[in-house]
Amino acid sequence: MTEDLTGPLAGIRVLELGNFIAAPTAGRILADFGADVIKVERPGVGDELRRWRLHAGSTSLLFRTLGRNKRSITLDVGTPQGKQVAGRLIEKSDVILENFRPGTLEKWGLGPSEIKQKNPQAVLVRISGYGQTGPYRDRPGFGGVAEAIGGLRHVVGYPDRPPVRVGVSLADTVSGLYAVIGALMGLLQRGREPGGEVVDVALYEAVYSLMESLVPDHDAFGIRRAPEGAGLPGISPSNTFACADGKYVVISGNGDAIFKRLMNTIGRPDLAQNPELSDNAGRVAHNQELEDAIAGWAATLPSDQILAELERAAVPSGPIYQASDILADPHFADRGMLETHCVDIGHDRPQPVVFPGIVPALQNRPGATRWLGPELGAHTSEVLRELGFDSEAENELREQGVI
Repeated sequence: MTEDLTGPLAGIRVLELGNFIAAPTAGRILADFGADVIKVERPGVGDELRRWRLHAGSTSLLFRTLGRNKRSITLDVGTPQGKQVAGRLIEKSDVILENFRPGTLEKWGLGPSEIKQKNPQAVLVRISGYGQTGPYRDRPGFGGVAEAIGGLRHVVGYPDRPPVRVGVSLADTVSGLYAVIGALMGLLQRGREPGGEVVDVALYEAVYSLMESLVPDHDAFGIRRAPEGAGLPGISPSNTFACADGKYVVISGNGDAIFKRLMNTIGRPDLAQNPELSDNAGRVAHNQELEDAIAGWAATLPSDQILAELERAAVPSGPIYQASDILADPHFADRGMLETHCVDIGHDRPQPVVFPGIVPALQNRPGATRWLGPELGAHTSEVLRELGFDSEAENELREQGVI
């Protein structure tokens, strides 16, 4: 199995001890580019993600997506026998991913000190709500809470309505990306000097890192950001506009030269030539006037014509896509972002389903989807053989409920 792995991370083994989205996202990215990712799941239950958004069948397409290219084994790490198996896995792993509450690994006797004893070169990547230190370390923290405390929820939505969230698990996914960055830096450093790194990723800090100058602007100037709908404060003009056909388009004319092209396109050369609007600061001061001008123009034309005219003028713009639009878009297909795989969705036989492609695109050693998220424990026997357990030892572990 591992001999067939290709990609820039081929030869790297990752032990994934985690559920839900954050650590599995990191594991998926590493697996996409050739790492041998062994996902440990609870016997008989598995990752709860297997049943999230489960519309039919026994395994959700969400898990099929985030579990792709991984090998699944079942193991009760909380038992002495399970700890022994986990110890062997740690000895043979380059990276260990986990997203339990702080102290969980230590409770199992698999904390950083024990990992270092078993494998001094291993990179341990820990993801939690609030980090491994600090007064909030023991609080449970999911992505939605992290988006709130990290400052994001307060600026999303409209000022006259309650705060809203984006429609995906943003905090978990961004934390997964930071986890990958930390893992790769740990591997890079390991090649320069001995000793494995411990990477501490906090969900709320991953969100906080996205908030740009929110805190510096408040600390220096007393500015208190508030939700402003579809616009982006301090950048003008950039917003979502209604078209004559009832659809919406996003128009971003906030570059100095782009602004002039946009104004000429909408029939307002007077605004294009106004020296007060020649830079972003001046446009921000007149933002409402500019948005009214763009909105008035957009309201008279269908979305297709608006986008065609803006494309000719080299003004960044785009439609608001839903899933059906993505499936029909030739650019997504040409870039390999629409991969078709046969999968069980509750019918008599596997059906072709479109899944997201691999990001980022590498020219020389690109990633690949070798298989979708596997069935629970599909690779348990295979991995145990690699660790030196024979069939008799495996049967004993099964009888004890360890695997």
